[in-house]
Amino acid sequence: MIMNPDPRASVDQVAVVDAQTIRRATTAATLGNVAEWYDFGIYSYLAAIALDRVFFPDAGEWAAVFTLGTFAAAFLVRPLGGLILGPLGDRIGRTRVLSATVLLMAMATALLGLVPSYGAIGIAAPLIVLFIRMLQGFSAGGEYTGALTLVAEYAPDRRRGFLGSWLEFGTLVGYTLGAGICTILVAVLPADDLLTWGWRLPFMLAIPVGITGIYLRMRLEETPAFRQLIERSPAMATMSLRRVFQILVNHYRSAALIAGGLIVAWNVTNYVLTNYVPTYLAGTLPAYGKSGTSEALSTTLQVTVMLAMLCVIVFVGKLSDRIGRKPILITGSVSLLLLGLPSVWLLRAGLTGQVLGLLIMGFALLCFAAVTPSTLPALFPTFIRYGSLAIIFNFFVSVFAGTAPTVIGVAVTTTGNLDWPGYYLIGAGAIGLVSAFFLKESAGQPLAGAAPLTSSADLPAPKLSKDGVPLENPPARPRR
Repeated sequence: MIMNPDPRASVDQVAVVDAQTIRRATTAATLGNVAEWYDFGIYSYLAAIALDRVFFPDAGEWAAVFTLGTFAAAFLVRPLGGLILGPLGDRIGRTRVLSATVLLMAMATALLGLVPSYGAIGIAAPLIVLFIRMLQGFSAGGEYTGALTLVAEYAPDRRRGFLGSWLEFGTLVGYTLGAGICTILVAVLPADDLLTWGWRLPFMLAIPVGITGIYLRMRLEETPAFRQLIERSPAMATMSLRRVFQILVNHYRSAALIAGGLIVAWNVTNYVLTNYVPTYLAGTLPAYGKSGTSEALSTTLQVTVMLAMLCVIVFVGKLSDRIGRKPILITGSVSLLLLGLPSVWLLRAGLTGQVLGLLIMGFALLCFAAVTPSTLPALFPTFIRYGSLAIIFNFFVSVFAGTAPTVIGVAVTTTGNLDWPGYYLIGAGAIGLVSAFFLKESAGQPLAGAAPLTSSADLPAPKLSKDGVPLENPPARPRR
């Protein structure tokens, strides 16, 4: 029998987690995220450098669109991955599922590096790439929301924003690592070597990165919130997918819509910046007679913006623990509304303009990336947290965000209007602003259905006797 899904489950004491365990959990989630998004992101950068010519050499001006379409194919199966892996994480635990997602992603990425070119096996080559991208999408469907859940459930209530931002630090490191390696390849390899074998190297590097992520995650214990759930009400950890949907619709409909809006605003900005802009600068603008960049410079600019974000993202996460999540989310949304289109205009204004345009997009992305990882898990209770986030996150990313680069590419190609990226950013800002307005502030509050959580490092030092022995009940100070 399913117990009452009220998130205010009875919790009558503060849970204390060892500070070293919290650091180990955050490190494992962050490094696993580095591996996952290095694997997922390198396709974005290689798409602008080589993959369109390797797998779609006869497609002409549509080659870039087909390559971006293969990228988008991964998002078609992300909801399936979320449907299966998310509820599974609520049943058997977060760490087991997260170890499996890193393993699957690393294997799929290594296989991508082994696919023969179109010139070797014809149409079979892009079809194999399509299948492998779907495997990556399935893995990603359970990865990110599981990592969100893991970090949120290990983080002390007063530092959840700070520790959650480390997750996106890992995402940025993964993307930056992929972009940096691609930049080096373009700089040191002749074009023929790059197209023949050089593009394969970044995919093969996924193997050691993935092994590291798997090792760290398999050593983790389950989160305090999940252990509390199993001890208090084991039946809640065995509910069916149908029951999860019923609870979402009946009890958490508004929370699901708020989460979906924040996910759309965040991820449209992310994929426009990291996936479409490299192609826009290196391919689209020159094709329309505008001032673009070389492939190497385009990737270098991306890396520069991401490095700038890396320098400040954890400080923004820490700031959200002080002033709240909503002010930062609203700032990012307003910046997209007012500056989304001007940032795209700046991309057509030479090198200085391109740097400014990318920094504007990067600032908006920073506001979402630093805060949303700690905001989304607070919207749902422990017994459906992983499953709910996986379903909602992957649905909204797949339908509205992951397809954005492909839709923008088609729109630009068919209409000749180069402002489409800006229109998308404005729409993302509007959706983010509405969602942030209805969001209930969660900074400093316990997660729904879990005991208040603190770190052992935040507890006062025990009083000691003259011999250095801790005093459980220290004697009262004598009166004078």
